[in-house]
Amino acid sequence: MTAISPNDVLFLLLGAVMILAMHAGFAFLELGTVRKKNQVNALVKILTDFAVSAIAYFFVGYSVAYGVNFFGDVQHISQHSGYELVKFFFLLTFAAAIPAIVSGGIAERAKFHPQSAATFLLVGLVYPFFEGIAWNGHFGVQDWLAANLGAPFHDFAGSVVVHAVGGWIGLAAVLHLGARRGRYSKEGRIAAHPPSSIPFLALGAWILIVGWFGFNVMSAQKVAGISGLVAINSLMAMVGGTLTAMWLGKNDPGFIHNGPLAGLVAVCAGSDIMHPAGALVVGGIAGAMFVWLFTLTQNRWKIDDVLGVWPLHGLCGAWGGVAAGIFGQHWLGGAGGVSLGSQLLGTLAGIAVGFGGGYLVYGLLKKTVGIRLSDEEEFNGADLSIHQITATPEREANW
Repeated sequence: MTAISPNDVLFLLLGAVMILAMHAGFAFLELGTVRKKNQVNALVKILTDFAVSAIAYFFVGYSVAYGVNFFGDVQHISQHSGYELVKFFFLLTFAAAIPAIVSGGIAERAKFHPQSAATFLLVGLVYPFFEGIAWNGHFGVQDWLAANLGAPFHDFAGSVVVHAVGGWIGLAAVLHLGARRGRYSKEGRIAAHPPSSIPFLALGAWILIVGWFGFNVMSAQKVAGISGLVAINSLMAMVGGTLTAMWLGKNDPGFIHNGPLAGLVAVCAGSDIMHPAGALVVGGIAGAMFVWLFTLTQNRWKIDDVLGVWPLHGLCGAWGGVAAGIFGQHWLGGAGGVSLGSQLLGTLAGIAVGFGGGYLVYGLLKKTVGIRLSDEEEFNGADLSIHQITATPEREANW
């Protein structure tokens, strides 16, 4: 292990703060996409889920993933300028992205406190179970892949560990919840629920885009490991996703602002080993995938995933895991040291843990406490039903 300097602590702390800021991006992306009567709930969910995630990850999840806890005395846990503590903070911001991703899929009809309970279980147990396998060598899975397929599963910044797992958990939650009231009629008609605020949606996308450079570049976790290649690959994937989503989405602002996110989701895994031209292609394919699969999900399969978190994170994340095994190869200008077989198996394992764990958690909560608002509460909107206030309360003033 290389020596840890105070510069490493600052480096990782800046990364943690950048990813913490991304949670504002999740909040505003959801706020802008949902109808006005659910805007407050979008904001409250993201902040509350982050707080619950911090408790779950500090007391349970971090130990499940890395076998480390902070129950010793302060002198012990704050060694090396508190590097281990800041590393926890950094990885917490990744873990808390799981409920932030899920939140967009279940918007407008999910109960508030059962979702907090789901967050605790997901961040405390489900996510760190796979995180420990992929990033800490649990159960000898990575050793087996390296011995039998030539290289371990490679996921530099979480295309699969964070995004695919979160997206497939989101799909499980949406399937348990069912579609929003009035979204699909018995005759097969589809009621459009247009975004309430394109400016807020765009603001959320921009916050996420900027923070993503901390998400990817700071995944090196030490100053000595920093690579400008990761930054440029992130940039190229973001650009590729934007342009293909713009083209295939026929100038739709919702697609244009989710396209860069699709590209960034896909490039996380191989951002340290791809050539920038490869990253551009990977991001471009992800942007196209999002437009096509979001449309299929909503219109043909009638899965009411409000923000499209399963196409965006679940499927583009899975593509990113596989893409690292393709575009990371020497013959495509990559750095090598990666196996397509390992990438496929690792990605499938992430999907299995995410969907299986999510289906179990939301199924358990559905049977015990219920996870869906009543028809009347949903009709009135989550803002009034849960928080007793709307985003623009002066309009309801009656004095």
